[in-house]
Amino acid sequence: MSNFYQKLCDAIGAASVREQEPMSAHTTFRAGGPARYFVTPEGEKELAAVLAACREAEKAYYILGNGSNLLVSDAGYPGVMILLGSQFTEVVRPEGEPGVYELGAGVLLSRAAREVQKDGMTGFEFAAGIPGTVGGAAVMNAGAYGGELKDVLESVRVMTPDGEVKELKTEELDLGYRHSCIPERGYIVLSARIRLEKGDPEAIRVRMDELAAKRREKQPLEYPSAGSTFKRPEGYFAGKLIEDAGLRGYQEGGAQVSEKHCGFVINRDHATASDIAGLCGTVQKRVYEQFGVKLETEVKMLGF
Repeated sequence: MSNFYQKLCDAIGAASVREQEPMSAHTTFRAGGPARYFVTPEGEKELAAVLAACREAEKAYYILGNGSNLLVSDAGYPGVMILLGSQFTEVVRPEGEPGVYELGAGVLLSRAAREVQKDGMTGFEFAAGIPGTVGGAAVMNAGAYGGELKDVLESVRVMTPDGEVKELKTEELDLGYRHSCIPERGYIVLSARIRLEKGDPEAIRVRMDELAAKRREKQPLEYPSAGSTFKRPEGYFAGKLIEDAGLRGYQEGGAQVSEKHCGFVINRDHATASDIAGLCGTVQKRVYEQFGVKLETEVKMLGF
C-alpha cells in the first residue's frame, strides 16, 4: 500500500478512496483505462484535505463531473480523479429570494431543469438535455438550443488550489462560447447560483419535451458518446464540415463518425480510447486539408 494512498485514506476515510478505478465506468464514452486514485470527498472540508494531500505529494488531480465531456487514455490517468460527493448534489431555494437557486456542482443539469420546471420557473429549459453537471456547465459555460448558462448565472462558489473558498460574480468569470476562466485559474466549482423568471409550468414542460424530441431525432443517443465532439468554428458548423469532408459514417476501430449527426464521434462497437482519439485526429486533419479550418475538440482528453 502506497504512502500516498494511506494519506488520502487518513484525509477522507478509506471508504471514499479507490485505486485503479476503470474510467470506462465513469465516462459517457464508456472507454478509457484506470485512474490511479479515485476519491469521493463528501463535502468542502474533505475536498480541501484531498487538495492538501495532492499538493504535498505533488500529485496531479482532475475533477470529474458526469464524465460527459471527457476521454481518458487506455493507459489511464496517473493522478487523482476527484468525484464530488453527496454534499455537492443539493438544490437549495434561498428563503425570500423567489427564482433564485443554489445548485451544488454535482447536480445533474437534467435534474435541476426538472426541479425548476415543477416550481414554474423559466430560463433553464435549454439545459434539460445536456448530460453534464452544474460544475461542468459553469467551467465551460454549457449551452444548447440558443441558451447558455451565463444567461441565468449570478455567481459561482469555487475552491482555489490552496483550499480557499471564493464567490465570483458572473462578470468575473470571463464567460464566452464554451469558455470560462475557471480551469485557467485551477478553481474547482462548489456551487452555482442562478436566477430564473416565473413562467407557466405546463408551457415550460412542453418546451422541454420539444427540445428532448429534437435531440432524439437529430442526435445518436443510442450510442455512447460525449455529445458534440468538436467546438463550433466561427462562421461554420463542425458537423457540416465533417460531412462535406466525406466522413459521415467513417470508422476507425470501434469508433465512428455518427451517420445520424456528423458532429458526434460515437463508440459504435467496443471502441478503445485510442480508437476515439485517433478518429478525432483524422477528422481534424481531413477538415483542415480540405477547408483550412481547424476543428478543436470540445472533449477534454486526459493521459494522451
